[in-house]
Amino acid sequence: MDAPNYNTAARRLRRWWLTPPRPGLQRLIHPWEYRHIRAFGLIRIAGGSVAAAAGVVCLAYGAYGWAAFFLVVGALNLAGGYWYLTIVRSRSARI
Repeated sequence: MDAPNYNTAARRLRRWWLTPPRPGLQRLIHPWEYRHIRAFGLIRIAGGSVAAAAGVVCLAYGAYGWAAFFLVVGALNLAGGYWYLTIVRSRSARI
């Protein structure tokens, strides 16, 4: 039992998470999602639009709690999708 006490699982996970290399807050994005960032950005915008539409429908029927929930989810998805697409634009401008 004289083997070194290395946590190889944590090292592999950290190495996997940092590929592809990306700066700052972009490390919050899942690596597989980062590799296909344009598609996920468009999916987030579509989902945010659907959630916002559901919020407007709930607002029309007077379900204010559900309307607030769907409008917040929609706004967050739209903001995330916009952020993803700005990453794509800035990445393609550098190349």
